Amino acid sequence: MDLSHPVPRNGIAAALGAALLFGAATPLAKWLLGSVGPWMLAGLLYLGSGLGLMLWRRLVRAPRVQLPAAERRWFAGAILAGGVIGPALLMLGLTRLPGATVSLMLNAETVFTALLAWCVFRENVDRRIAFGMAVILAGALLLSWSGTGGLPDLWPALAVLGACLAWGIDNNLTRKVSLTDATWIAGVKGLVAGPVNLGIAFGLGAPLPSVTVTAAAMLLGLLAYGVSLSWFVVALRHLGSARTGAYFSVAPFFGALLAVLGGETVTPTLLAAGALMAIGVVLHLTERHAHVHHHEVMAHAHRHTHDLHHQHEHEGDEDVYADGSHSHPHRHDELLHAHAHFPDVHHRHGHG
Repeated sequence: MDLSHPVPRNGIAAALGAALLFGAATPLAKWLLGSVGPWMLAGLLYLGSGLGLMLWRRLVRAPRVQLPAAERRWFAGAILAGGVIGPALLMLGLTRLPGATVSLMLNAETVFTALLAWCVFRENVDRRIAFGMAVILAGALLLSWSGTGGLPDLWPALAVLGACLAWGIDNNLTRKVSLTDATWIAGVKGLVAGPVNLGIAFGLGAPLPSVTVTAAAMLLGLLAYGVSLSWFVVALRHLGSARTGAYFSVAPFFGALLAVLGGETVTPTLLAAGALMAIGVVLHLTERHAHVHHHEVMAHAHRHTHDLHHQHEHEGDEDVYADGSHSHPHRHDELLHAHAHFPDVHHRHGHG
């Protein structure tokens, strides 16, 4: 049995990069909230993401995307859950709950993502991965715990938990379309979610902020929602939903680290949370999952190189990229073999 199959470091780097951008955006967004309401800010963040990514795609002349018909319902569900329902429920909860309590509860997104991946979408998990995710989540909970205790009101709390569930659904549905260009996926999400949230903000009477604040919010959205989501999709492609969610849950640590660099005090809580998250990441990085598995016949198109699972001829219709990878419709023949692997797009098989 081959245990030397390379760890998908591109996927791991993409997941941690997405967490870095999203986590670092939290203190910056908090600063912007002094000048703009939460619903207006959400709309500007999403709109900046969508417009920025689509402009970038136009500048680099990115290939036109044609989402397969079978995947359109998954993508529509992801946009509805993560771009419309999730933010609306979060804002509803924020109207009645303190920010520290909401920050704590938002870590439930990782749990919902993993539970849905394992129980509904049948993604493989073993004890090492489950324990690693639990340790990372413990660090995130410790980092966001305010220490004040107290029970929040029921309905606002349920709204925040509903937002976490919506984003967990979004993460798993997005995995279904993760072979499609990541910048296109993130850009379309932003172009849909941005106007929806802005419409809600204007409907509630919120004014448009100054040009400076608007530009800052849209730039932050491009990085924290656009580039971050693009990298998150790449991670989903290589790692699956549960493992990507586990890496992404270190985002609170990056946000706290930025706050420290901005002048806040290093606390024992921060050090303890960082240590827990580091242990969890190491457990995931050192995972080795290998067994005899069966690849069924599959035909699709995505960016790839000729590796263990891509041994085919070319007909001159491929798009070639600068790093030597290429994209074109190709077919995978039936294959039975054993090697170390992750639940990526080519390894979504069942386990005994």
